[in-house]
Amino acid sequence: MFPGPDDDPFRCFAAWLAEAEESEPNDPNAMALATVDADGLPSVRMVLLKGADPSGFVFYTNLDSRKGGELAGNPQAALLFHWKSRRRQIRAEGAVTPVTEEEADAYFASRARPSQIGAWASKQSQALESRYALERAVAAETARFGVSKVPRPPHWSGFRLSPSRIEFWQDGKFRLHDRAQYTRDGEGWSYTRLYP
Repeated sequence: MFPGPDDDPFRCFAAWLAEAEESEPNDPNAMALATVDADGLPSVRMVLLKGADPSGFVFYTNLDSRKGGELAGNPQAALLFHWKSRRRQIRAEGAVTPVTEEEADAYFASRARPSQIGAWASKQSQALESRYALERAVAAETARFGVSKVPRPPHWSGFRLSPSRIEFWQDGKFRLHDRAQYTRDGEGWSYTRLYP
């Protein structure tokens, strides 16, 4: 089904994601996240979507990482989901805000313990002198927490991109693709078909 003017873009997104979960071999929730630095230079990397609803798309990271710093300086971003097995993609652009402390705590508590330890051990995006230094840091944090609960680090949280624009793209023969753009219009959305 290709989204139409009377469809809700988040319901369409959920339907496409569900179909991708049936066919993508790895990480159907993977998305490219684009941010910009203080000089306007763009940077893009793959992250995992951890929540999506009408308020936006949620992902988590080390706040001291490059993307964390860039989002603190310019809280605007763009996302791209590309599902090669479905020959589809979805783009979203908009303002980014931090998730609540409660949301971050709940998601962190749901992570596997080694991932929780890793959030404490990794100085994400900083220079690493050797793989051994990372393994040593993981061992130190593992020993520090022992068998006790691992709390969420103060430098680790999430962001929500609230889209002002969402575009759906579906491959067509002879490059005559289907494209539809939803643009935020007050509390609702306006719909535009785009040339491929």
